Amino acid sequence: MNSLSIDLFTDAIDLVAVLLLALGLKGLSKVRSARAANGLAALAMGLAVVGLLIQLQPSPVTWLWIAVGSALGGLAGVVTAQRVPMTAMPEVVALFNGCGGMASLLVAIGVALFASHDSGMVELVSIAISVFVGAITFSGSIVAMAKLQGWLDTPAWTQSSLRHGVNISLALLCLLGGVLIPAHPAGWPLWLLVGASTLLGIGVTLPIGGADMPVVISLLNSYSGVAAAAAGFVVGSQLLIVAGAMVGAAGLILTQVMCTAMNRSLVSVLFGGALGGAGGSVGGGGSEAGYTRITSCSPEECAMALEQAERVVFVPGYGLAVAQAQHALRELAKLLEAHGVEVSYAIHPVAGRMPGHMNVLLAEADVPYEQLVEMDIINPEFPRTDVVIVLGANDVVNPDAKSDPSSPLYGMPVLEVDQARQVFVVKRSLGAGYAGIANALFELPQTAMVFGDAKAVLNGLLSELRSLGVGKVAAGAKEKVAA
Repeated sequence: MNSLSIDLFTDAIDLVAVLLLALGLKGLSKVRSARAANGLAALAMGLAVVGLLIQLQPSPVTWLWIAVGSALGGLAGVVTAQRVPMTAMPEVVALFNGCGGMASLLVAIGVALFASHDSGMVELVSIAISVFVGAITFSGSIVAMAKLQGWLDTPAWTQSSLRHGVNISLALLCLLGGVLIPAHPAGWPLWLLVGASTLLGIGVTLPIGGADMPVVISLLNSYSGVAAAAAGFVVGSQLLIVAGAMVGAAGLILTQVMCTAMNRSLVSVLFGGALGGAGGSVGGGGSEAGYTRITSCSPEECAMALEQAERVVFVPGYGLAVAQAQHALRELAKLLEAHGVEVSYAIHPVAGRMPGHMNVLLAEADVPYEQLVEMDIINPEFPRTDVVIVLGANDVVNPDAKSDPSSPLYGMPVLEVDQARQVFVVKRSLGAGYAGIANALFELPQTAMVFGDAKAVLNGLLSELRSLGVGKVAAGAKEKVAA
């Protein structure tokens, strides 16, 4: 092949990769097509790598480095996919965002070290942007991962105006380094920008509390795309520019969706401090709020209500993920369906610790896609619902968000489970959610608390329903149909 043929061939590969990536991103918007879409996106990236290798025609030593790096990265990916529990998926997503930012940062530094004053202004500006965004993405993602994992709390000083002064100072240092990089591409301005951007990523992310983590993760995902697009300008890769721009735009759209779902502005998330107080811990609910009219019941009483129900809605929350109870929930749903009960799952956009967390959790248990119903669609259905079972969710079902202007949640769209005929809330305790306030749902006359671990409670409900003959009735009906 001559150089012209190689260029045409690699351009064709890049075009196919871009189209596949666009289709993959579009498919990720639907639960049913998400798995296939992820495969398309992976294929697109594989083709992109093949095209680049054909174009560069690396030396044998370079091939060795590429092979070793690919093997190590692939092994790490396989081990991560197989060993990381579903409850830790938000942390993994944050880590992957950070890896994307670090990759862009390292590419930009590598090019900067060999750049000269004769390099084009576009390349030098792209280096500065890639370093700035890449470093912020990396350090911010690591902080987000540490907070999600419970390794890092929110320091009290970050909830004061002091943090704004620190972050503004770091931003000014970033600006100084970025402006001076064209004059000294491989000199001290580069390292000033690297250091200040890394610290700025920490300073911006550290004050953000657990309730805002879905927004933070989607925003960091957008940052990783922007960093990749900037790195594309640095190395002259049109594919990387297009792919990074698509990921960045998709992340920004998702961030806006998350903010709307929480009735929060992006400015308030980034600069307003941790929702629910200075602690900002993501390890679980807050201290118990004061309640005076709580009704509790046993799994036996809940099972009797389920036996008589015609329509049941499950509301999954982070407590379900912590208890690893998704498979027990699926077994309970199948038993109810065999009994003739209409079952669905109400999905709030910010339930869990990352966008789509509950969808991923339930998909792992083979819950049918059509039973996962978004908030806007399920809310009008609650008045005709016999039983709602809330599993580890709190703020996303608090009716004060609709009726109490003094509530921190006021205006936030919530699942209107209070409209159902009967509500059972499965929780370990009466601990508050991340807003740090009492949940008015718990004191409503149609609400009963079922205290305990979600998995234990669901298994208890399964046993009780079977003892009531629900499973036997379903089996008998199937035998009659077969006969």
